[in-house]
Amino acid sequence: MSLASIPRAPRRLLAVSLAAALFGATPALALAQAKAAAQTPATADVDIPYEQFTLPNGLRVIVHTDRKAPIVAANLWYHVGSKDEPAGRSGFAHLFEHLMFNGSENHPGEYFEPFELVGATDMNGTTNTDRTNYFQNVPTTALDMALWMESDRMGHLLGAIDQKLLDEQRGVVQNEKRQSENQPYGQVWEKLNRALYPKGHPYHHSVIGSMNDLNAASLEDVKQWFRTWYGPNNAVLVLAGDIDVATAKEKAMKYFGHIPAGPTMAQPKVDVVRRAEPTREVMQDKVPQVRVYRAWNVAPTGTVDIDRLQLLAQVLGGSKSSRLDARLVHRDKLVDNVSAGAYSSQLGSNFMITATVKDGVDPKKVEAIIDEELKKLLAEGPTAAELEQAKTVVRAGFIRGVERIGGFGGKADVLAECEVFTGNPGCFRESLDTIAAATPQQLATTGREWLTNNGSHTIVVEPGERTPLAEEPAATPAPLNPPPVDKKYTTIKSSVDRSKGVPVPSEYPQLKFPDLKRATLDNGVKVILAERHDVPVVQFNLLVDGGYKADAGNKLGTSSFAMSMLDEGAGEYDALGFANRAEALGANLGAAVSLDGGSAYLSAIKDKLDPSLGLFATMLREPRFDQNEIDRVKASWIAGIKQEKARPNTAALRVLPPLLYGEGHAYAIPFTGSGTEDSIASLKRDDLLAYHRNWMRPDGATLVVVGDTTLDEIVPLLNKHLGDWKGEGGASKQVDVANVALPKQPRVFLIDQPGAVQANIFAGHLMPPTTDANATKLEMANEVIGGSFTARLNMNLRENKHWSYGARTQLSNALGQRPWLAVAPVQIDKTAESIAEIQREVSEYASGKTPPSEAEIKKIQANEVRSLPGAYETASAIAGTIVGNVRYNRPDDYVVQRVNEIQSLTPAQIAEAAKGIDPNALTWVVVGDLKQIEQPVRALKLGEVRVLDADGKPVAAPATTPKPADAPKAGGTK
Repeated sequence: MSLASIPRAPRRLLAVSLAAALFGATPALALAQAKAAAQTPATADVDIPYEQFTLPNGLRVIVHTDRKAPIVAANLWYHVGSKDEPAGRSGFAHLFEHLMFNGSENHPGEYFEPFELVGATDMNGTTNTDRTNYFQNVPTTALDMALWMESDRMGHLLGAIDQKLLDEQRGVVQNEKRQSENQPYGQVWEKLNRALYPKGHPYHHSVIGSMNDLNAASLEDVKQWFRTWYGPNNAVLVLAGDIDVATAKEKAMKYFGHIPAGPTMAQPKVDVVRRAEPTREVMQDKVPQVRVYRAWNVAPTGTVDIDRLQLLAQVLGGSKSSRLDARLVHRDKLVDNVSAGAYSSQLGSNFMITATVKDGVDPKKVEAIIDEELKKLLAEGPTAAELEQAKTVVRAGFIRGVERIGGFGGKADVLAECEVFTGNPGCFRESLDTIAAATPQQLATTGREWLTNNGSHTIVVEPGERTPLAEEPAATPAPLNPPPVDKKYTTIKSSVDRSKGVPVPSEYPQLKFPDLKRATLDNGVKVILAERHDVPVVQFNLLVDGGYKADAGNKLGTSSFAMSMLDEGAGEYDALGFANRAEALGANLGAAVSLDGGSAYLSAIKDKLDPSLGLFATMLREPRFDQNEIDRVKASWIAGIKQEKARPNTAALRVLPPLLYGEGHAYAIPFTGSGTEDSIASLKRDDLLAYHRNWMRPDGATLVVVGDTTLDEIVPLLNKHLGDWKGEGGASKQVDVANVALPKQPRVFLIDQPGAVQANIFAGHLMPPTTDANATKLEMANEVIGGSFTARLNMNLRENKHWSYGARTQLSNALGQRPWLAVAPVQIDKTAESIAEIQREVSEYASGKTPPSEAEIKKIQANEVRSLPGAYETASAIAGTIVGNVRYNRPDDYVVQRVNEIQSLTPAQIAEAAKGIDPNALTWVVVGDLKQIEQPVRALKLGEVRVLDADGKPVAAPATTPKPADAPKAGGTK
């Protein structure tokens, strides 16, 4: 296992994360971020103790006990990934990950369904080059169910796979591939694989594979793939949480002991591919600015070198105060962002530098400076201070990461990765020791070994037309001829009668939300504390008024920009000095805004609590707003807006608010909060000072504290740093949020993205505020139509039609009317058909033609109630609920009250709430290639159609186009 998983530039990982797929965060990024937090150096008091055993059939089981919550993480890793695919069968591992979520011989149907009934959390599956994993956190009483389900798809899967299922999931995977390549810069990863590894190398092709190979897969090919790779002797099961080793042994043997071992497959040899010469290529894409990628092949996972390279990457470009950031972002101001990271893999890893070049800057100048800074670092090594700071960042990340038992990058993931790749579940400790003992000279020597004697590959992506990636010619695959099963493996007779179906628990753990304690600081700031002593971390959230709505009548984006500047220099520290000080303390801090308010946050390591609070107070009270930093951030901010316009989802989210709320409304701003190029360009220092003076003030503020502290300890520290903080002038007047009438007929708006291989469909209208008395009923009605994986829209467009990688509906929170949105990225040739299906589903549901069934309501009730013990595993989850209670004026026991309300709801009540969705008032925004989607969408005659540009301004339409309905106007009462 390696610690080399920096989150700033993900590589080859693919996951089945529907929420990420819908709203733009790639699954690769989600896992890389989680792993980066979990796989970093430990201290003497933070560890992941474990015990292990092996079943007679070869299944390795690792057990970690953590009693803080009544949940158990079950994490099953198979040692098979895309590296194991023969020529002509690329994408098989990832395709099989999807197939294994679609039922087994003794549980036909969706794998998620029984887990939703018991309240599972953090449930998913991922595939990368080297392994496939499946994981879920379940209430302790549902562990038997989880193990029954995992063992049924390990030992009883083939009879459930038929041609229909294969075709369905093949279509879903192909839409996942389209979705990835449809993003700006989305073709880079495929090109990097091809360039860094020669044809025939296991890493030459992408994890998701080629369309040709996916189409060529036969049912027998798929079944032989399963027989070859998915035996218990090629798997590792980690059980972490509310469990002990004796219980784990009994249950693992009961559910898995009867499954016969499979062939003992040899793993490919380590083949780093040390390249002798640097290479480069230039490509065009539908991107707003040039981006430079440079990558090296470096040491594989499980080596000292990859751990040291991670530290080197942290110094070079792993943070706001790194050398590349200091030079290219702050000093020379040539790039909008830059990063460096080391990404570990079994056969060989990658070291990568990525830089997004400012408009008008010659990328060759940026490349020259990258070379210069890298050569200097490799020649001299980092300074002692730089190295110590990097170690502190990594240590703090580990402490935060080990709070979670499962999910992406939790403790179960760390143990499983170590066992799969090294045969030692505790290998992370060796990496921790390597990090802790690293010297500047060691890092320089390791860097020179891999980053100067080994040729890099550079890709420069320029704005231009996107050319579809040409697939390599399909090969005729060699037959899989696995070796015979080793006779040392044996089985036991099963005592489980699987004909009875999934074992469902009769009892469930009860929610234990922590008691809240209160105090008031000397200056009147209210403090709410929830104690959590599982890890030595304390989190702070200071809630103030303001938010996006405060931009109304002013310059859009002021609120977000001003709050983002708080950590760009404060008190005695300039921007780089502030970042250095935060990293030296292992503290995470900053500020952000939402529709209705702002928040400033701090996550502090317990042994650095006092100085971390001091830095936090300085950020709140004395932001510098230095003009040179304003100018720097402003240029990057405007570039970020251009990036938003280039991405399908954010392009839609920018234009939707004025369409829904009407020009001039307090919420009629891009939902990204970023404003417009013109508004940001016009911002003055006085605008930022005024926002800080008016809204970042202690009067009326609430500070939410969650973590390893007590009132007796924390209140004196808070008074020390914040107790004498006073606001300037009188408090700002509350911003009026007017009510808006819904449109009287549907409206359709199209945004052109030439060459897009998908269309991103958004449809929605305004609903009553989050504080409305019927909010919970409406939220449950939303769950039926599109609030979960097994809800109606996703089952239709993804699982039945396989036109989409995922379709969902959501209700955003707001003190004023809140938006309800249906969202579906779909293959471009099914745009009109998908719109018709969404319209039909919504219409029939809202009209009562297809009302919510009793089974649907019971499933939602069960999931909402039974998931709560697992949902509050972490301090951040607890803090999020308290913050919501404060923002929306809810009582402390709101969670309990909401549970009681949900349990009492009937299908009739949900059906009545569903009438609040008006299919005749929907505003549709569709982003895609106009040449392919416009005429089919117009032919639907769904409503008046208007073409908009990326700024939401009308584009000249054909003379035959009917005059569109007017946008809604703000008016009425608050």
